Amino acid sequence: MLIRDRLAHKRPVFSFEFFPPKTAEGESALMRSLERLAPLEPDFVSVTYGAGGSTRARTIEVVSRIKREFGIEAMAHLTCVGATRDELAAVLDQLADAGVHNVLALRGDPPKGDSTFTPTPGGFLHATDLVGFIRSRGDFCVGAACYPEVHPEAANAQADLRHLSEKVAAGADFLISQLFFDNAKFFDFETAVRAAGIAVPILAGIMPVTNASQVARFSQMCGASIPEVLRTRLAEVEGDPQEVFWTGVSYAAHQCRALLRPSAGGPFGKAAVGVPGIHFYTLNKSPAARAIFEILRIARVGF
Repeated sequence: MLIRDRLAHKRPVFSFEFFPPKTAEGESALMRSLERLAPLEPDFVSVTYGAGGSTRARTIEVVSRIKREFGIEAMAHLTCVGATRDELAAVLDQLADAGVHNVLALRGDPPKGDSTFTPTPGGFLHATDLVGFIRSRGDFCVGAACYPEVHPEAANAQADLRHLSEKVAAGADFLISQLFFDNAKFFDFETAVRAAGIAVPILAGIMPVTNASQVARFSQMCGASIPEVLRTRLAEVEGDPQEVFWTGVSYAAHQCRALLRPSAGGPFGKAAVGVPGIHFYTLNKSPAARAIFEILRIARVGF
């Protein structure tokens, strides 16, 4: 099923993001995670695309296996990095042959050591171009990224919003937000997006913290601010992996509840309308995201 059709008939949706493993051990661990996830019936699972297209073949292989072996709808990430139009067309043909028709179109990060993005000769410079290209290649559902706290390379919030409008105009069916820890930032962003005339669904990107030092690194990479309540609690439990895990699960579960239920507020903010879905960034460590999903199911939040 195309994700746009799922969003048209079901709210909210829940999805999980994984990356292609680099080793046989990592592949076994990923398959075990998917086996445990499948009974929860997620709406879809996405698989990332390595730097410079380095995992191109593995991404295609993993999304194909997810759909074929686990019966879970799959979405492949696709980037502009290190690929010509012909190479991207070949990837899309392979995905279509495998029955995968959902694609997340991203520009991708500059190669390691480069401060600016330079397109491959015969390739694309912007995600907007990739979105339009994918739509021209057949009946694909195209997702795109958005940044509640502004893309790190954007001149300002207004410029970032203009670029987002262009991606949607090019054919993006829905958006997935970069991870965030402050719901108020997301709600303010959503208000600005709707005021700009962008009407496509926005899935909220949530990453449960499972490593105290990791959160600082990821927040710096994507420009996500860390609320003081989370920063303080993580400092208190640093050095105790189990406490860090449950701190991350508890915080993210409350975040999701406030995002999904318009009446939920408190320190996590209050939504005018519940978000259409939650996209969990798992970092291939699905127990935390699965625990949150189960907490929401037990509490009947979004179900």
